[in-house]
Amino acid sequence: MGEIVNLRQARKQKARIEKERQAGENRALHGRTKAERERDRLTSEKTERFVAGHRREKPDDPGKR
Repeated sequence: MGEIVNLRQARKQKARIEKERQAGENRALHGRTKAERERDRLTSEKTERFVAGHRREKPDDPGKR
């Protein structure tokens, strides 16, 4: 026969695991130094400028509307 499982305890355990996973994501996302946040911001801005500069049509081109 199978093992007897208390569903209430299993549900609570699953919730604890999910909460810990979410906390880990939040630590990775928000637990950064000011220098790391600034570096990431500058990198994303540089990437956006690079991509925008290589577009065939400019977004503010009035002749294409």
